[in-house]
Amino acid sequence: MAPHDPVFSVRGLWKVFGPKAGRVPADPGLAALSAAEIRERTGCTAAVRGVSFDVRRGEVFVVMGLSGSGKSTLVRCLTRLIEPTSGELAMDGEDVLAMDRARLRELRRHRAAMVFQHFGLLPHRSVLDNVAYGLEIQGVAKDERRAKAREVIGKVGLAGLEGRLPGRLSGGQQQRVGLARALATDPEVLLFDEPFSALDPLIRRDMQEEVARLHREEGRTMVFITHDLAEALKLGDRIALMRDGAIVQLGTPEEIVTRPADDYVRDFVRDVPREQIVPVSRAMRPAIGDEAHRGAVLAPDATVADGIAAVARDGVPARIEADGELLGVVDQARLLAVVAGLEPGRASAGAVVPAIPAARPEPGGPAGGGPAAATDTDPDPVTA
Repeated sequence: MAPHDPVFSVRGLWKVFGPKAGRVPADPGLAALSAAEIRERTGCTAAVRGVSFDVRRGEVFVVMGLSGSGKSTLVRCLTRLIEPTSGELAMDGEDVLAMDRARLRELRRHRAAMVFQHFGLLPHRSVLDNVAYGLEIQGVAKDERRAKAREVIGKVGLAGLEGRLPGRLSGGQQQRVGLARALATDPEVLLFDEPFSALDPLIRRDMQEEVARLHREEGRTMVFITHDLAEALKLGDRIALMRDGAIVQLGTPEEIVTRPADDYVRDFVRDVPREQIVPVSRAMRPAIGDEAHRGAVLAPDATVADGIAAVARDGVPARIEADGELLGVVDQARLLAVVAGLEPGRASAGAVVPAIPAARPEPGGPAGGGPAAATDTDPDPVTA
């Protein structure tokens, strides 16, 4: 498998709950309807509607949406904890929908680990044995699994608590145990289903930073489900924003904030401080005179907020460098133009940096369904 190949590849995926569910994606007329119209016409709930996307190797892919948007149903479809109604789903090029029970069990045990909002810890087992539980299920010898468990317990900041029972831990500590248990099996992908939503704000922030740190250190592929826009923007390399079972926009945090696809997304990001999201390179222009030799040095992916602080501190434009090479400078006017949502080039007398080209269209949004699957009559669908 080449490094650039996607870990997950999803095309035209549907999950419909109700009688004769397979007819919805199979009928172009029904598939083109909204979720509400499908429910009215058929009595079925279309929790996931024809979504398409790739999860790239090593990225944090965030699926964000309000309650009922279909995000949790979607992540459960990736490992067939919920069976998709139709569409295509592959992991590392292998057809997940064609896997038999044994192969699917291997995927869940070794290749993709889930971290849930409710930690699911065994109350009668110590932290050490809870973390080692997945390895125990795999048949790993006791000494080996405990050694691995101690390693990941230290990695998530719980060293010294190996002997405690879950009931003697705080909520944040319990969530770290859940994260350590997922890491212990060394999966290719970590799947997070709103893991921090039940935590207090300060503990939640700490856990977000813990996930970001682990990703920086390990580069492990992560799929993260959340209803919190700030969390999505903080953690995601790319974000798929869902509404009524469909992806309404897929892009980087910067693209979501600065180029919303429609009024729904625009309203979502209206109060997001651009300076915390947009990279300083968006405000860059060529250096003039001695600007190439003075001022603070920033990386291209530093935020506009970093640039504002540097320019305010030094009173001169800041330099943008990568690998020791000067790419350009940013000045106060261009930085403030980004904050105001203006084109930076209109705010400075300096040369205008060419506009950043629009991102290549991502697969997403409703698509025609694949072959109809067996009827699904789950009376209580998971659509959170």
